Amino acid sequence: MKKFSQLAFPYIVWAILMLVLPMGLIAVYSFMEHGNSIIPFEFTLEHYINFFTDHDFLMILWRSIWIAIKTTLICLFLGYPVAYFITKTNEKTQNLLILAITIPMWINMLVRTYAWIGLLSEGGLIQKILSLFGLGNRELLYTEGAVLLGMVYNFLPFMILQIQTSLSKMDTSLLEASADLGANPVQTFRRVTLPLSLPGVINGITLVFLPSVSSFFIPKLLGGGQYFLIGNMIENQFITVGEWNFGSAISMIMAIIMMLLMMAVRKVEIRNKGGKEE
Repeated sequence: MKKFSQLAFPYIVWAILMLVLPMGLIAVYSFMEHGNSIIPFEFTLEHYINFFTDHDFLMILWRSIWIAIKTTLICLFLGYPVAYFITKTNEKTQNLLILAITIPMWINMLVRTYAWIGLLSEGGLIQKILSLFGLGNRELLYTEGAVLLGMVYNFLPFMILQIQTSLSKMDTSLLEASADLGANPVQTFRRVTLPLSLPGVINGITLVFLPSVSSFFIPKLLGGGQYFLIGNMIENQFITVGEWNFGSAISMIMAIIMMLLMMAVRKVEIRNKGGKEE
């Protein structure tokens, strides 16, 4: 036990320095404002009140949540069939397909997003392809569709890998038993495969939704600054405006939203397992 504690000590120190301390500072900043010469900082809830009473801020928050929901749903509907197909192939093919999915992730996400600017820009490859079908005059870059495309492209592998892992762990004898009992493939999928893959689906939804709702450089690059999300708002408050206190308050609001989502996902996962929360 003592040896285990010693091995865990570096991680505990790292977690405190890199996670707990920054979050603590952000929380303190969010409740502070500049005071007078005697008391340099004063406690206040003004930053939170300003956020929840400003219609524009709430619209940006809703826009961020909505595009994260759309990104998650698209990744789910695209990722599940791909993951299902991968699990139906032999082991060698599975390894090759998983490698093909993960290889783009070896490249920095910022670089991969930059590549889409060239593809979606006027006279780019995608516009040339669309022009063959008479759709070449459409504006592709700096639109909501471009932002959504960039998010789906960057976060789809997380959904595929989570679902594929869950499906690969499934006991195939259950599928055989379902067929022996007279169930057709659709009934087997609905009553056996889908319920058993739900843990992977839930994990995939979490891994896609959380970075989508707080993403800032994808909307900045593919939205051209015209499509403003909550992540861009936080960046703007810290870097451009210099309102660290208000930016910290927005960061805390997003952190609470994410924690509530993770708690809800945890409850759903426990309910699907038929267990009770410890």
